[in-house]
Amino acid sequence: MTRDALDALRDRALHEAERIAEALIFASSGPVAESLIAAKLPQGAPVGLVIQRLAESYAHRGVNLVRVGDAWAFRTAADLGFLIRQEETEVKKLSRAGLEVLSTIAYHQPVTRAEIEDVRGFATSKGTLDVLLETGWVRMRGRRRSPGRPVTYGTTAAFLDHFGLEDLRDLPGMDELKGAGLLSGRVPSNFQPPVLPANDDLTEDEDPLTQMDLEELGLLTPMGEAED
Repeated sequence: MTRDALDALRDRALHEAERIAEALIFASSGPVAESLIAAKLPQGAPVGLVIQRLAESYAHRGVNLVRVGDAWAFRTAADLGFLIRQEETEVKKLSRAGLEVLSTIAYHQPVTRAEIEDVRGFATSKGTLDVLLETGWVRMRGRRRSPGRPVTYGTTAAFLDHFGLEDLRDLPGMDELKGAGLLSGRVPSNFQPPVLPANDDLTEDEDPLTQMDLEELGLLTPMGEAED
């Protein structure tokens, strides 16, 4: 078989793999994990190249293929977002306290309730945390290896997706926060937001939540079934 024929077969196989990835992502109500896409592609198909080609084909369309953590989703092109926002109704309304707690968790995760209160300088009600958990933007990560084993909180893939972030390192920096009026001009010149990891793996001082923890926190019934 000639080189041209081999190249044609390879390109046809990649095109078919792109169609499969496109269908998986399009049909999903949320971002699709890259590992799941890889598992559905024909054996040996290079998932990285497939997604790269698919992203390039959508780069100048009304929707783009974007990374959300370790997953992929189709989203309205950034320059057309204002058209969608004019029509949509925001269903997740957060109080000022809720926004403060959410931003504290986002920039300081993994963080405990006591640490959130230290950062804010105010007590944090359980109700505020419950609201954030209900939005799906915040989750209980694990238990801190310290006296009392407090629960640690962090953001979710849904948080990244909603705010158009690929990973936590895309959170606004100092200049962007000041430009948006979210930081006081009196902030010390040497202040910098914490450096966040690209993933949400447990840290060395965190233990994973066990079934007993989940039951204690009310996330599982005593029989071990998740509550609705």
